[in-house]
Amino acid sequence: MANFIAYKSINILVSKSIKPSRLGSFLFGQKRFGLENRQFFLMSSATDKEEMDELKNNPYYAKYADKIAKLQKTSPEEFLSKLEATEKPKQPNPAKEVGKDFSLPTKPKPEVTGSKASLLAKEKTLDSIMKLDLLREKTKDEISEIWKLHHSSLDAVCAVIPADVWEEMRERFTKHKTFLFPLPRKDGYEFIVVQFLGKSAHFTTLINFQAYQENAPECLTLDHYTELIEDKKIVLMVGRYDTNMLTIQEAQCLANQVEMYYCAPSEEKRALLDIFTNSPSNFKHADLINQLEKIDLLAAIPKKN
Repeated sequence: MANFIAYKSINILVSKSIKPSRLGSFLFGQKRFGLENRQFFLMSSATDKEEMDELKNNPYYAKYADKIAKLQKTSPEEFLSKLEATEKPKQPNPAKEVGKDFSLPTKPKPEVTGSKASLLAKEKTLDSIMKLDLLREKTKDEISEIWKLHHSSLDAVCAVIPADVWEEMRERFTKHKTFLFPLPRKDGYEFIVVQFLGKSAHFTTLINFQAYQENAPECLTLDHYTELIEDKKIVLMVGRYDTNMLTIQEAQCLANQVEMYYCAPSEEKRALLDIFTNSPSNFKHADLINQLEKIDLLAAIPKKN
């Protein structure tokens, strides 16, 4: 499920909800809303059956079988809620789960040549995702809601960025094309390299970058679409991540750090950008960690279900 990034400097208030049935006209191809819902209910049904089988194995089941059957018929919702409540103690507490270990080197990106290389080098356009002519008829608030709704069932993070904020960020993307972000791990922090190219930000683990350089596989890519910047004064952003390498919480943590350093950064963060770019021998990784620990990025991110 996608997460919408509410940058401190990006305050677009959604005042009108767009129903899923209306989204179809904005997309290319079919958006199978029913499929996601059907899969959810199939999973729920299978889970309920397993829980019911466990309940029947309970030594006290025979004693209360009649009452259970009556409740199941007269009030199925109450029955399911009680059944679910019996399972909750068995579920692990996310707060007590141990964090992830550091990443190991993976395989490099496959070498791409010829027409495929030209296709990949071509700048991505909003028209490849949505029907731009229909979007232009909508307000900023409606476009924001459509953008969030479109990515709600995808492995992605997204945001709607005001034009003036984007211009400031783009200037820093050009000036500081490469940087590092710390990501919390089980026994410390793992560093993620980000490189800005055009309107995209490409993330890879430091260990992969050291091993493969430009062929390092990406764990996250942030793409910015500027087609609406003139008439709507907004830029649409989507971040697609590798689910084998990142969780949605980690992807959003990295996207939030882009905002921290490239969108109205504090004096300390501007200094770190300058040192990393112009005096790398004086750069200290611990300073990045200190900046991250001063705020609670992860606490602001919805917990994974």
